[in-house]
Amino acid sequence: MNQAQPLDPTMLDPQAEKALKALATHNAQAGPKPTPAQLRALYLSRRHFTEPAIEPVSLSRDHMLTRGDAQIVVREIRPAQASPDQMLPALIYLHGGGWMVGSIDSHDGVCRSLSNAAGCAVFSVDYRLAPEHRFPAAYEDALAAHTWLREHANALKIAPDRVAVAGDSAGGSLAAAACLGLRGQPHAPIFQLLIYPSTVMRTDTPSYLANAEGRGLTRAGMAAYIQAYMGPDGPLDDWRASPLLAPSLLGLPPALVLTAGFDPLRDDGRLYADALSKADVACQYLCFERQIHGFLLLGQIIDESRTAIEICAAALRRAFDAS
Repeated sequence: MNQAQPLDPTMLDPQAEKALKALATHNAQAGPKPTPAQLRALYLSRRHFTEPAIEPVSLSRDHMLTRGDAQIVVREIRPAQASPDQMLPALIYLHGGGWMVGSIDSHDGVCRSLSNAAGCAVFSVDYRLAPEHRFPAAYEDALAAHTWLREHANALKIAPDRVAVAGDSAGGSLAAAACLGLRGQPHAPIFQLLIYPSTVMRTDTPSYLANAEGRGLTRAGMAAYIQAYMGPDGPLDDWRASPLLAPSLLGLPPALVLTAGFDPLRDDGRLYADALSKADVACQYLCFERQIHGFLLLGQIIDESRTAIEICAAALRRAFDAS
């Protein structure tokens, strides 16, 4: 890979810098060797100072999916303006958190905002987490959620031919992989929204080197997440974990890929957007140059978080209208 280019620290959004300081203070509570359960609790508790007020919606309810011994919760959110019997397009949302932390609760605010702004039902998937459940458990749960939604579309008042998939960070990886796995199937996703996604299980891109430390997500931290999810002998080049390495991206649904300039995963998103475009997949790419990884969840501190949500919602509306 090319060597990292030095970043101009003055380009960092002052609000992002403020968020980093607040998060560093908060994360210090974890101590030197936190357990996965402690990390999950810490990740969830930060909502109180990072997220804006939760938006009201017309419905929020949880469904339980059973797959063998596994039970997966899917949270259904319907926009505030929707009537109970209205047939809506749907968005399957896969939360971020390195395949190890995060939940439907940590991303409830973002999902509510997307539901209201895009005028769609959102189905947020509480997929199984590592290290208790390693690859490909989370990927399989993403596919199971899509199958469940398709099979229950009428009861859920969902148009099965107007379903999109979205995710941020690790969830973006799962969303991209799910589109690959569902390609060519009846009622496959019509759109993929990938927010600073991980697309290849490696940490040697220029953005990893340039943003290795000091801006929230670190290179070492991402390597630890990969290790937790893939295990010591996991197939790092499997496209279900590294969608960028899929033999072909032909026939995938249109995409919007968002990245952040001060993010180790910036190049993961850009490389995947480039690969989609080369495969003649309609793809738009946008980098928030001043931002850090995870800024979508920091709307109480970072104004551009709301801008990003509005851009995502507009892209979803266009995709639903086109379908």
